[in-house]
Amino acid sequence: MNRTSPTAPTALTTLCVLGILCVMALCAALPPVAQAGTRLTYSCFFPPTHVQSQLAEAWCKEVEKRTNGEVAVDFFPGGTLTKAEEAYDGVVQGMSDLGFSVLGYSRGRFPVMAAVDLPLGYRSGWAATQVANQVYAHFKPAEFNDVQPMYFHAHGPGLLHTAKKEVRKLEDLQGLKLRATGNSGQLVKALGGTPVAMSMPDSYQAIQKGVVNGGMYPVETNKGWNMAEVVHFMTETQPVAYTTTFFVVMNKARWESLSPKARQAIAAINVEWAEKHAQAWDASDVVGMEFFKSKGGKVLPLNNGEAERWIKATEPLLAQYVQEAKAKGLDGQAVLNFARQALRKAQQ
Repeated sequence: MNRTSPTAPTALTTLCVLGILCVMALCAALPPVAQAGTRLTYSCFFPPTHVQSQLAEAWCKEVEKRTNGEVAVDFFPGGTLTKAEEAYDGVVQGMSDLGFSVLGYSRGRFPVMAAVDLPLGYRSGWAATQVANQVYAHFKPAEFNDVQPMYFHAHGPGLLHTAKKEVRKLEDLQGLKLRATGNSGQLVKALGGTPVAMSMPDSYQAIQKGVVNGGMYPVETNKGWNMAEVVHFMTETQPVAYTTTFFVVMNKARWESLSPKARQAIAAINVEWAEKHAQAWDASDVVGMEFFKSKGGKVLPLNNGEAERWIKATEPLLAQYVQEAKAKGLDGQAVLNFARQALRKAQQ
């Protein structure tokens, strides 16, 4: 009687094994696919009571709603997951799936987008947000190749605030140490002050203790970070007003793991939320001004002819940006021209 040995593979068995191996190899080569119920983590340095933090948390809820629960996001405000200056690298390294922080905390790392923060004379957060997103969309800078940008937004005009000394002319800045980060730090230096880099959460006590004499920041900060409790003077430096660009970025692998339908839904939310953040910045400036004045704060106009002097003092800063960008192989003049044009249109 002919019998097949139980240890001898049949042709069918061999084909099945080969098929399984092929499927396993194919799956290993494909990017991971998110399953229903994917949970993401979102790091934000703003405290939970700040309107910008509240908007970020609302974004998380909207993502879960519009993806029908396919994607849920756990929100970590107040720097509890990663600190402000660590947020971007935290996303790259997978410490959080999403991060919301400030590009200026990593000066030199984002040379294209740095043009947005220059003292171009911003009048509103809405205009600054328009410029930020348009610059990114137009140039698609390689500096963000290690993440998936969600959107950018930017605060209203950054103005000079001091604790004890009135500043009405350039000479009044001499000897003052002012909290400033990124390009705002370069602005302080160009105007004759001494910039001290620190994140906003550290600034209140630094001003209160006299470590610094004030800072360059938007009006909303007087309320949002209670800064009006430690500063008493605001100089109307709008002719050279800068902005600060905020980012919301996502870990690239995690983004690519989401279904096309989920990515499409999130992209639509991103457009809407950039606008919401912009409007919130401007509304917050109004509240910040009211709070500043309620604490006895005094608004100081620039003396006659001072605006032109301050603008002239910042010209080398713009030229410096162009040269630094050129050294990195970028056409800084083209970026600057584009940003200025975008701002003019936004402020018409």
